[in-house]
Amino acid sequence: MPTSAFRLHLQLLVATIMLALIQQTHTANSQTMAKAQSFTLPNGLVGVVIPDNRAPVVTHMVWYRTGAADEPAGKSGIAHFLEHLMFKATKKIPTGEFSKIVSRLGGNDNAFTSHDTTAYFQRIAKSRLGQVMTMEADRMANLVLAEKEVLTERDVILEERRSRVENNPSAILDEQMSAALYRNHRYGVPVIGWEHEIAALSRKDALDFYKTYYAPNNAILVVSGDITLDEVKKLAIETYGKHKPSAAIKPRQRVKEPPLRTPLRVELKDPRAGRPTWLRHYMVPSYVTAAPGEAEALDLLMKVVGGGSTSRLYKSLVMEQKVASSAGGYYGGAGLDSTKIGVYAVPNDGIGMDKVEAAVDAVLAEVKEKGVTKSELDRAKSNYIAEYVYESDNQSTLARRYGWGLVVGRTIADIDAWPDRIAKVMPEDVRKAAAAYLDLRRSVTGTLLPAPAAAPASAAGSRS
Repeated sequence: MPTSAFRLHLQLLVATIMLALIQQTHTANSQTMAKAQSFTLPNGLVGVVIPDNRAPVVTHMVWYRTGAADEPAGKSGIAHFLEHLMFKATKKIPTGEFSKIVSRLGGNDNAFTSHDTTAYFQRIAKSRLGQVMTMEADRMANLVLAEKEVLTERDVILEERRSRVENNPSAILDEQMSAALYRNHRYGVPVIGWEHEIAALSRKDALDFYKTYYAPNNAILVVSGDITLDEVKKLAIETYGKHKPSAAIKPRQRVKEPPLRTPLRVELKDPRAGRPTWLRHYMVPSYVTAAPGEAEALDLLMKVVGGGSTSRLYKSLVMEQKVASSAGGYYGGAGLDSTKIGVYAVPNDGIGMDKVEAAVDAVLAEVKEKGVTKSELDRAKSNYIAEYVYESDNQSTLARRYGWGLVVGRTIADIDAWPDRIAKVMPEDVRKAAAAYLDLRRSVTGTLLPAPAAAPASAAGSRS
């Protein structure tokens, strides 16, 4: 059997070769693939085109620079509510017909809301793109909302919240942990909204939000696929270019979160919880707010610490100590103002939460003090860059990559340079990031525990 020193040397050699090969592939792809290009219309709409000529298909997305974190106080859920209402009527398209038309054209469509953006997208044959852009431009400015439809859709949202959150103990705990982590910033409010505030949302609330944020100078158009910049720009001028910019659009200014000064804890006991679960969230800078190189170091840190079955958490808690059936972690990265690092573990039967927490803390303490090895870092880099290369083969993923980046203020050059910045991260950069941000005073620790179901109440006046 090879010695441990030989195995370590072999792992380092393999990781180094993999990283070199992937970097060469990325360089080759960068030289042969068409680059993302952009334009700006006179009304302020930004357009981005990512050519991909392998099939006569395109992905069309419109990203608005508004999301749940931009909602007025007391109106939580209005951004997500409006996303639903955007599929109702316009002056030209009857209620419910938008998606049916896209389907009849041979495409598919959907939308999503996050704290920082609301986006609408279609995947369609290139020959149908003009029609889809005409429809999307129409609902950018001509949404028509009937009172009855608004109230009906509000009931749909309330049921969605009940099914996705109220009936899911893990989702409830996640909401409560976010509310504890963010005491001032709107990131502490769930995207779907608080139930009592959703129930009070009105047609006027929806139209006010629509008129405030839905305008060409607050939107980013992203088209990837078998098309050129000139073709997209011509269609954009003919469709979105007809709308006037809104004077109400201002740079986003959000409240600042005060520094966390003490560790916080949240416990949820629920009879519906399948197994006990331990979680922790740290508030950390995002790719937008981090110092140069810091976000990349945090990304790689969490790949080493929590990324899959080769991570330190999994190997220590699951394979070696056998105190957990699952363990891992992640770095969010995408927020406009900040983001979070998450770590989790599911204890094995008979193992207490205190023992699991101590095991997690030991792994994090070691990486804060000693950092990561070069072989670990090289393996994490090769995995990330491989994922980047593979994702670049998917036009929908490409559209999302640039849309997400641009809507929070990054540039095409910044997005394209990510693999190069990842490759430059050194072990000491990762250690410094761990020491700076894996600080309990910046964290919320949550536990989800199964609880006995409440006994049914006895019927009044019953006799034995």
